[in-house]
Amino acid sequence: LIWSDGDWEASYTYWNSTEFLAWLYNDSPVKDTVAVNDRWGSGTNCKHGGYYTCTDRYNPGVLQKHKWENAMTIDRASWGYRREATLEDYLSIEELLQQLVITVSCGGNVLLNAGPTRDGRIAPIFEERFRQIGSWLSVNGEAIYGSKPWTYQNDTVNPDVWYTQDSTTKAVYGILLKWPAIYTVILESVKMSSSSKVSLLGYGPLSWEAV
Repeated sequence: LIWSDGDWEASYTYWNSTEFLAWLYNDSPVKDTVAVNDRWGSGTNCKHGGYYTCTDRYNPGVLQKHKWENAMTIDRASWGYRREATLEDYLSIEELLQQLVITVSCGGNVLLNAGPTRDGRIAPIFEERFRQIGSWLSVNGEAIYGSKPWTYQNDTVNPDVWYTQDSTTKAVYGILLKWPAIYTVILESVKMSSSSKVSLLGYGPLSWEAV
């Protein structure tokens, strides 16, 4: 993986990007396995690359034709460490999970940045967020890892539900961003049959009925 940045400083001709990429994809030792992003000169982002990053915090919320990445930060305003930052300056775990779920549902990848201190330490707030995401993935990871976009990304009547599909088993996952107040979830996009089964990850089978 090669993640190029600073493309806005000059054109691709200044960076000799086309010459480098031609060598990388045709003659380099990693030509068959390498992946690169789209930041290879001013005006090239979201146009050329193995996957698109377009802009920082790019999350279109709809399925894209080209592979893409949501490069984002836990700090709302900075990619680096800020001593003056307050708690409100950091995304909550709910906000981070929302970004993760929507991105994966729409076929994207998440790059999540935490700015270290000048001596290389990760501040406790960043560590907490990473551990919280890890805890969530320990239960719900099968809806994320190895998944692919389903026929629908967002449910047509329930905006808090986003879908993914297992690439191997074809199982469909509906990920709820908010816990339902009445413990009932109504879904429009899923068409059930008499043999359909519903389960809650980390819990087990659930009852369902057509409405």
